[in-house]
Amino acid sequence: MSRIGKQPIAIPAGVKVNFDAGVITVEGPKGKLSQAVHSNMILEVSANEIKVSRPNDDKLNRSLHGLTRTLIANMVEGVTNGYQKVLEISEGGYRAQMNGNTLVMNLGYSHDVKYDAPQGIKIECPTPNQLVISGADKQLVGQVAAEIRGKRPPEPYHGKGIKYAGEFIRHKAGKAGK
Repeated sequence: MSRIGKQPIAIPAGVKVNFDAGVITVEGPKGKLSQAVHSNMILEVSANEIKVSRPNDDKLNRSLHGLTRTLIANMVEGVTNGYQKVLEISEGGYRAQMNGNTLVMNLGYSHDVKYDAPQGIKIECPTPNQLVISGADKQLVGQVAAEIRGKRPPEPYHGKGIKYAGEFIRHKAGKAGK
């Protein structure tokens, strides 16, 4: 039995869960999320918890059991508290600012780099060299953060670029090799 899959998911107050036709919908204060559930997985939705089980111990069912439970738990967590990623723009005179729903970044190119925030994602710039990406969908928050970081990833010689908060960049010695 899957250690993760057999744990029930608690439904906090103010969160509505609906499961029909193979799609689970979770609605809460931070938004509404839907996810298709594999037809082999058995979901039991009660008033205050969700249980995920599998019909047998086939390899496919074993692999889907923990995954399905984790995806649903992330949905419940997302509509309750939300997720956020913090990016830092380090050195080099690089900076960012919000212009409506568009993130405008000066990253050392001959032009400004613009990024439109997708539906359900909120991007904030508390300072010109810090970005806070937040939303209810964990996967979408991570994807947006990765796309923004990909516009100018940190380089190993000086560490200039966009990095995650707390990310360690290994520096190379450079030409002299000291």
